[in-house]
Amino acid sequence: MTSAVPRTAGVGLDAELRGFREVQSLAYACAEAVAAQLKPGVTEREAARMQRDWLRERGVRDWFHLPFAWFGDRTAFAGFRIPLQFFPTNRKLEPGMPFILDMAPVYKGCTADIGYSGCLGLNPVHDKLLADLEVHRELILQEVRERRPLRRIYENVESLMIRQGYANRHRAYPFGVIAHKVDRVKDRRWSPQVFGFGTQALKGLASDALRGHREGWSPLWSPYKFSDHPPRPGLWAVEPHLGFRGTGAKFEEILVVTDSRDPEQSAFWLDDDLPHVRRWAEEIS
Repeated sequence: MTSAVPRTAGVGLDAELRGFREVQSLAYACAEAVAAQLKPGVTEREAARMQRDWLRERGVRDWFHLPFAWFGDRTAFAGFRIPLQFFPTNRKLEPGMPFILDMAPVYKGCTADIGYSGCLGLNPVHDKLLADLEVHRELILQEVRERRPLRRIYENVESLMIRQGYANRHRAYPFGVIAHKVDRVKDRRWSPQVFGFGTQALKGLASDALRGHREGWSPLWSPYKFSDHPPRPGLWAVEPHLGFRGTGAKFEEILVVTDSRDPEQSAFWLDDDLPHVRRWAEEIS
C-alpha cells in the first residue's frame, strides 16, 4: 500500500460531486474551528452546540444527524449498550483527553457525514491510533475497487484492526455499520428532526433500504448477511473506528463508488485534502 498524498481537491469532479465535496469540506472546517476552541471544562453538549451554531451561521438548515461530541473513554464507546448513550452528555474535557466531533449537515441539498478525532494536549496512544488508521483507508479503497463483497471488506478491516492490537468500535454503532449511503435531499430552509436525525435524510435511507431489499443490496455496510453483496454505486460515508483501552479514534468521509470498468474511476475518495490525510502526508515528509 502507498501512503495517501493530497491531490488538488475537486479536479475532474462533475457538478453533482462538487456539491458533496463542498458540504464535506464545510463540515471538516467546522470540526477544525471547534476543535481549536476546546479547552478544559467544556462539555460534550457544549461542543455539539458549537458545531451546530458554526454551521447554521454558514447556511446549514438541515441535517442527516445533528452533531455529536464524545470525550475521554466515550471516544471508544466504553460501556455503550443503547442508542441514547451516543448523544452528547455533560462529560467535561480534561487535559490529555481524546475527543471526537461527528456531524452530518445537509447544504444545498447535498449530505456529508464526517468524524474528526483530536486530543486536548499530548496523548501518544491517541497519536498512534490516528497514524494506524491510514492503512484502513487504503485497504477499504483497494478492496472496493476489487469489487469484493461489503461484508468481506468489513471482515478484512476488522482483521487488520485485531492484528494492530485494537478493538473494532464501529461494531457498537446500530447494526454494527462501518458505512452508510448518503444522497441528495430536497433543499429546504428547515427540516424537522426525529431523535436528532433529519426526517428527509431518514426517508431517503429508508427508501434505499426498501428498494435494496427487493434488489438484493443494502444502504448499510455491516458485518451481517444483508451486506453480502458487491459495492453499490453511489456515495458512502465510511468510518473505521479503532479503540484501545478507553481511547478511540476514527475518520469519516465520503467514498464514491461508480460502475466504471477503470479501477481508478470505479471507486475513489471524494477529497484527499482532509485533516487526517494531510496529517499522514506530513508524517512521511
